[in-house]
Amino acid sequence: MAGVEEIFQGYGKFTMDEFEFESGEVLENVVVEYSAKGTPKYDENGIICNSLIYCHTFNGNYSSVDNLYQLTAEGKPFDLNEYYFISITSLGFPESCSASTTGMKHNFPKLTIKDRVNFKRQFIKERFGIEKVYGIISKGVGGYEAYTWACEYPDEMDFIMVAGSAYKTNGYRYVVSKCMESIIDSSDDFYSEVYSDTLSRMMVSINRLLYSNYFSKKIFQNLTNDEIDVLMDDFVDEGLFTDVYDFKLRNDAILEYDVEDKLKNIKAHALIVSSDNDMYYTPEFDVLPLNDMIENSKVIIFKSNSQYVDYDDCSIIEDDIREFMDNLKNKKE
Repeated sequence: MAGVEEIFQGYGKFTMDEFEFESGEVLENVVVEYSAKGTPKYDENGIICNSLIYCHTFNGNYSSVDNLYQLTAEGKPFDLNEYYFISITSLGFPESCSASTTGMKHNFPKLTIKDRVNFKRQFIKERFGIEKVYGIISKGVGGYEAYTWACEYPDEMDFIMVAGSAYKTNGYRYVVSKCMESIIDSSDDFYSEVYSDTLSRMMVSINRLLYSNYFSKKIFQNLTNDEIDVLMDDFVDEGLFTDVYDFKLRNDAILEYDVEDKLKNIKAHALIVSSDNDMYYTPEFDVLPLNDMIENSKVIIFKSNSQYVDYDDCSIIEDDIREFMDNLKNKKE
């Protein structure tokens, strides 16, 4: 465990002796990929008390935290002189413990969003001695982890910040995930001992379906079919580098995700962000209802002029984030 004398900065890998899944299955020598940066501050017991945990998107990893660069410079809301960021590649994603990294393929234990949360909780406790974080910042599917963490362990954070996400898989999202599940289940090669070209081509097809979720509402009105084809071809080639076994684990976890009945448990202050241009996580169904479902919540719907949903342009809501963090700090004082 890290002490006051050891301030970790940069990229690292850590091995936990074992990890137990919700299913009861246990894996040993569990690898965690992560990065840390910023300035840790300590409480009277020598424990870091200003940690911010970043939870990445469906195709992200530990490095996704770098997308917050507009907010972490000196004088910005998440000034690295004031906070200590820990970003962890989630359970089931390459380089952390996953089907591909372990070589277990389809024999990897069933994975839930709560498992992903427990994986990160166990890691920060073992590596840094942290049992309560200051905040959790998330985007997309990373928001599933933030909501689950705040619902299941409401005393373990002061705030959560969620951009472009939802509190359950339903409607259009459920249909998309079921379609991807059906494509994978239709393959006779999934349980083969050899990773075949058929599986790689299947992942390209799945990525075509996934790519539709990256479009904003406006893009379909502004681009021709030929232009969409060009953009899609650039994106779907990434499917050649996506392991189907990792992908299926993530998709299965998403299909079962639903914390609607547990939102009332959340004690943390919540800042929930959505774009008026988001077609996959819609403001009207996935965000605005949270005003009445989470007690200490603030919802921001920002106007986007981009053909994509531009959550990575953090400058759009910088003033709102600053106000939220200032209010939180005043309440703690």
